[in-house]
Amino acid sequence: MRAVVTGGAGFIGSNLVAKLLMDENDVVIIDNFSTGSERIASILRKKGAALLEGSSSLISDLTPVDAVFHLGMPSSSPMYKNNPSLLSSVASDSIAIFEYARKTGAKIIYASTSSLYNGNIPPFSEDMRIFPTDFYTEGRYWLERLAKVYYDLYGVRSVGLRLFSVYGPNERSKGKFANIASQMIWAALENKPFIIYGDGSQTRDFIFASDVVEAFILAYSSDVECDIYNVGTGKEASFNKLADIIRKLGISLNISYKENPIKNYVHRTLASTSKAEKELGFHYKVELKRGLEVILEAYSEEEPVLAYNDGGQLPLGKSFL
Repeated sequence: MRAVVTGGAGFIGSNLVAKLLMDENDVVIIDNFSTGSERIASILRKKGAALLEGSSSLISDLTPVDAVFHLGMPSSSPMYKNNPSLLSSVASDSIAIFEYARKTGAKIIYASTSSLYNGNIPPFSEDMRIFPTDFYTEGRYWLERLAKVYYDLYGVRSVGLRLFSVYGPNERSKGKFANIASQMIWAALENKPFIIYGDGSQTRDFIFASDVVEAFILAYSSDVECDIYNVGTGKEASFNKLADIIRKLGISLNISYKENPIKNYVHRTLASTSKAEKELGFHYKVELKRGLEVILEAYSEEEPVLAYNDGGQLPLGKSFL
């Protein structure tokens, strides 16, 4: 396979690139390094990936590929709240990608979000009514609708993955926008207090990065031509439970609680996974405790760690780049 990964130096994208390279695919990374890591990009280039630095619309300059994995979009609601004009880049880059696929026949697998389900009662299923509640969710919902239009008009194949709470190694470049699991572990390792807004009873469906990578690859390999799938575990854990698990790994974690100032806050996320299991053959493998063990080990090291290298998948053993 010859593949393009937009956002390939970012958190999920870099883990996806590492897996594709491990499986001896040709990979082109496109990244503007807004949250991606130049250090990780350099490592992936040494492993065989090509790199284009800039917006995802640079894909228009490439010769045909088989797959486009589109993750090169700002992936946190506060990013859009701080800068609503990010929506315009999501729109222009996505149109460039779908136009490229229309001309070349590439299949697109793109990242959507479970945040679209805000206002529904868990577990969240793909047929629920969508209520965009902020700029971030509006942008992702627009992308899903764009995909359907391109399929209906031109037969462009695409699969959207509504990702739940993804955690794993190589998330440091996201900083304050990283998953709460990573942020809690960073706080513990740095002996700093971690603030939870609310009472800690809020829950997330936490899914490990390597499981998400598998979902992207399964979606590409499937016969599905245009659809949406949840990518989660079908289990939820509260922030308080997350903190307890981290403490049981043998490190001290100090939690302080503050009133939640966020409007339209999502209190619970929980995926219905039956559609992805039935139609993509996807089922998560990494349990939360094991995933937290892995990222604690990874973030305790000075060198970057990904979920994959030439030796295999990180949860099966220590895996350094």
